Amino acid sequence: MTQNITATATAPSGLSMGHLAVHYYDASDAEVAAKLLRAIGLVETQMLPLPQGNFYRYVVGENHFARGDGIIYLSALLEPQRILIDAITSKLGVGTAEEDPAVQGFRDMMSQDPEASFHFGFLMNSLEELEAIVLDLREKAETDPDFKDRINIVLNRAMKGDADVDARLDASPIYADATRFAYGRRGVQAFIETDILRSGQLGDKMVIELDYVFPDSDSHILSVVEFG
Repeated sequence: MTQNITATATAPSGLSMGHLAVHYYDASDAEVAAKLLRAIGLVETQMLPLPQGNFYRYVVGENHFARGDGIIYLSALLEPQRILIDAITSKLGVGTAEEDPAVQGFRDMMSQDPEASFHFGFLMNSLEELEAIVLDLREKAETDPDFKDRINIVLNRAMKGDADVDARLDASPIYADATRFAYGRRGVQAFIETDILRSGQLGDKMVIELDYVFPDSDSHILSVVEFG
């Protein structure tokens, strides 16, 4: 099912995506978090050593070095936020036999649909690049002590029906066996869920999304959302 789309004219001086601030828990995770952002292809432009943990600046591509958009800031959670997260965790009994049922309900929702809560998506220039990043992160999650047991990857194929897309994904080293499908055509998604970065209602994990849209596609997952 596809809803009607209304096109809205945008002035040439319209907005661009400026920056995103993401956080790791404390100083012990500073370099691990920086390593993760480098692994997904972000370009590190600055690092400031601070007592509570390093502050980093990244851009999504080299053409953004001197611009004010396409920026990702990475820093440690400040103590008041850590205290709040710890209080929420304690009150809800997260990870204990007395865990509030709402916690498992939230986790079940996220396992079924990683897009259901806060996440941030990066658009990749090539499917090969996305595949290489996913394969690298899978290996790191198995062999790198910094990443082991801290990364979960969920893959969505494009909705079936486009022969060229279906054939390419059937030959993909990561999507050939994928059983989940995106809410749309001619594009794929890879969701990286990790506790190296902190966000969401429980403040314990963040989801980063990597997307690729097949070329020559006026209608695709990032332009038109479809169900069924």
